[in-house]
Amino acid sequence: MQVHISLSGENHMRISWITSDPTPAVVYYGTTPAGSNSLSANGSTNMYHYVLYTSGEIHDVVIGPLKPNTLYYYRFGPQTTSSPQFTFKTPPSQYPITFAVTGDLGQSEWTKSTLQHIAKSNYDILLLPGDLSYADTYQPLWDSFGHLVQPLASARPWMVTQGNHEIEKIPVIHGNAFTSYNVRWVMPYEESGSNSNLYYSFDVVGVHVIMLGSYTEFGPGSVQYSWLKADLGKVDRSKTPWLVVVVHAPWYNSNEAHQGEYESVGMKKVLEDLLYDARVDLVFAGHVHAYERFERVYKDQANECGPAYINVGDGGNREGLAKRYVFHELDCSQINRNDDKGPVLHIVMDRYINPKPTISAFREPSFGHGQFSVVNRSHALWTWQRNDDDAAAVASDMIWLKSLVSVSTCS
Repeated sequence: MQVHISLSGENHMRISWITSDPTPAVVYYGTTPAGSNSLSANGSTNMYHYVLYTSGEIHDVVIGPLKPNTLYYYRFGPQTTSSPQFTFKTPPSQYPITFAVTGDLGQSEWTKSTLQHIAKSNYDILLLPGDLSYADTYQPLWDSFGHLVQPLASARPWMVTQGNHEIEKIPVIHGNAFTSYNVRWVMPYEESGSNSNLYYSFDVVGVHVIMLGSYTEFGPGSVQYSWLKADLGKVDRSKTPWLVVVVHAPWYNSNEAHQGEYESVGMKKVLEDLLYDARVDLVFAGHVHAYERFERVYKDQANECGPAYINVGDGGNREGLAKRYVFHELDCSQINRNDDKGPVLHIVMDRYINPKPTISAFREPSFGHGQFSVVNRSHALWTWQRNDDDAAAVASDMIWLKSLVSVSTCS
């Protein structure tokens, strides 16, 4: 149950799943349905307790080396059982490569719509900038989220970072803020030299992706700051000309929602220079339940050598969109009714700050997801599709981006 996969170093994949009873942590896999027993790998089993909740057996197995752009068939042990067979496709080894990007998923009907739209697309890897299950300490919601995303998460690698809804610390009762997240969604932090599952990096087809933690220490003296500085220093832009950062709390945001929060303002103040000096191409964030794309920016000003900032905290969630509902009561004489009461009506308004900042290129309070398609070392296409549009090919926002290493004035 709750099968999901993630990248785990070069040409390797981590497979995670949960069982209600103790079973071996072993995966059998191959490149044909009949050959799904030809290779095998063993891993580890973990579980956790949260107040009165006890998780199932959580298994993690890293398999590989794997061939690029290849469909693999896999199932779980022991070998004598007829366990269900799953499939996944490895990312390609050369351009193009496509990332699906969505944040603040949750488990609403809008979540299902977002997942249906993503399923129709031909993506290779999903990036999720935090707020996964919206369990908020109620642990069975982690299990239902695992079931909900399994059809997609078992077939393509999902690379995630934590959001505020992953914080499940209860004073006196439960001390670890990220117990559930860290056990259920293990990312390749050790492979990237990080000592925390809350921030890490990985390479894939000319793209270096850095996943940051908004809700763990990030100040100049912190471990995350030192790791980020070292990680950026090791990036070889001849091998990975594209440099992408994913974080939960947005550094740029013209919506009234979540203005002035320390995780946004403080992190931007401390880390923006590092990203600018490294010529980061793109920063994805969540948290705000609306879509917004900014121009290339540095220090609140348009700058051709700064990152483009895109907020995609509109994947689903139960809290709704960042909108304002204005209620009005009309007099009965204004409508064709015989009673003495007018209806209570509401008008939906966006919560964006006006006038729109010049650095904000496009904004819309709708649920949806984005596609970041890297065509070659110099060009990539970003599209955002709202869930209101049924056709997967309909893009509400679209822009071609150039990698900063291909811009002579920014090298």
